[in-house]
Amino acid sequence: MSRDPKQEAVLRQGGGKAGLERQRKLGRLPARERIAQLLDKDAQFFEIGLWAAYKMYQEWGNIVAAGVVAGIGNVCGVSCMIIANDATVKAGAFFPATCKKLLRAQRIAFECALPIIYLVDSAGVFLPMQDEIFPDEDDFGRIFRNNSVISAAGIPQFAAIMGNCVAGGAYLPVLCDKILMTEGSGLYLAGPSLVKAAIGQIVDQEELGGAKMHSEVSGTVDFYEKTDESCLKRLRSLVSLLPEATGVKLVSDPKALRPAKGPDMIYDLVSLDGQKNYDTRDLLASIVDSNSMDEYKGDYGKTLVTTYARIAGRPVGIVASQRLQVRTKKEGIQMGGVIYPDSADKAARFVMDCNQDGLPIIFFQDVTGFMVGRDAEQSGIIRSGAKLVNAVSNSVVPKITVVIGGSFGAGNYALCGKAYDPRFIVAWPSARYAVMGAAQASDTVFSILARARERGDKKATHEELDELRKKVKASYEEQTDIRYGAARGWVDAIIQPHETRETLVQLLQYVSRPMPKARFHTGVIQV
Repeated sequence: MSRDPKQEAVLRQGGGKAGLERQRKLGRLPARERIAQLLDKDAQFFEIGLWAAYKMYQEWGNIVAAGVVAGIGNVCGVSCMIIANDATVKAGAFFPATCKKLLRAQRIAFECALPIIYLVDSAGVFLPMQDEIFPDEDDFGRIFRNNSVISAAGIPQFAAIMGNCVAGGAYLPVLCDKILMTEGSGLYLAGPSLVKAAIGQIVDQEELGGAKMHSEVSGTVDFYEKTDESCLKRLRSLVSLLPEATGVKLVSDPKALRPAKGPDMIYDLVSLDGQKNYDTRDLLASIVDSNSMDEYKGDYGKTLVTTYARIAGRPVGIVASQRLQVRTKKEGIQMGGVIYPDSADKAARFVMDCNQDGLPIIFFQDVTGFMVGRDAEQSGIIRSGAKLVNAVSNSVVPKITVVIGGSFGAGNYALCGKAYDPRFIVAWPSARYAVMGAAQASDTVFSILARARERGDKKATHEELDELRKKVKASYEEQTDIRYGAARGWVDAIIQPHETRETLVQLLQYVSRPMPKARFHTGVIQV
């Protein structure tokens, strides 16, 4: 019996005209159009399971292709497994055959080491058949188990939420390496109606699980996108960062690719005394290739900027101190140059993602340290800081550190100071190294001794304490001078600010060579 091209053409229409019209009224593309925009031009698409669920659930209607499109195609030259819910078929709900089809696609991707792209637009489990979908080892829960195992195996997974993503299905994108979400989409464990029934809370969809909320408050979403089209474009950009992508084009002449802003702009932006606030994105615009930045969680953890970018065509991850005062939806005002719990959590996750993709990481330090005080301690600053330190410590990709201004306290550790094995560490002449700033150190010493005097310790007069404060301050000012640190090997070189891009182009060539693998050998010896 031969295949039936006419019937297959009907199957590719999904839920038919009514379903397609409903999808377009919501401002969303149908599943197959999403896939077409994601794939390279004229790329072949090897579809898997087109006939899944054929005539299986007729009592519930025509569940075309089990409500999900799956197959393999090239994105930026990388063969990827693409799994897209078809919301024109029962709102993309999961039937038993849907689970089996998705599990089969995951297995193929795992065994062939294919990156997986999930285009999520699903109402979740089809509740009338929950007993056949929910509990067994080849049912719904196995999908999320596979997400975890695939991630641990180092196979990249990207998830774009482009509609509904509810109940248990919400775990799929969150277990992936990178999460994108479009405006108007919903991500929550329980929708507004169920929340009201369960706990009596009345809340709208956006506040409960909208894209803005997850990008600004919960920090769950890595990239907030306005439309399907911009979301798919961002997905392509992220896939192009993978080592095997044809989009990775290294140039022999670094001048062939230019930053958006000239290197001399740095001197207008950053003051040598470290007192001037500046937007780190403007600084990076004079260092990375023009239009190459994909900022990660840009609306969350704002005192650190985490972004993917290219330098002379070479993909990198960047973790940089933000020196502007920022306002967050959850915490309010946050001081520039200070690491807060949300920024530490974000940066830790970003470092893990860079390791998953094999991207070198460049750290730009201009940090006064971690936030202190009652609120910071109660919000878990130590736990979040330890998470970032752990991620940086165990990172196996090449790391390069550039000290721009302050490198104080545990901020030095978290942003890959000398103790954390950067392949290279360079500094500007304005860089300053110490456990804390000179003013803070001298004031701290004075306060401790002054309180001791108030308690009866009369070993020093107030004038002598003041003189001690001046001595401590002078000593710290001498020790924080970057030449003091360079003399002791804390940095490999002091570079001029306008040389930063040129230096990084050079260093990235060095760190990208494969490390030698240890083996037992003695070379030539006398016998």
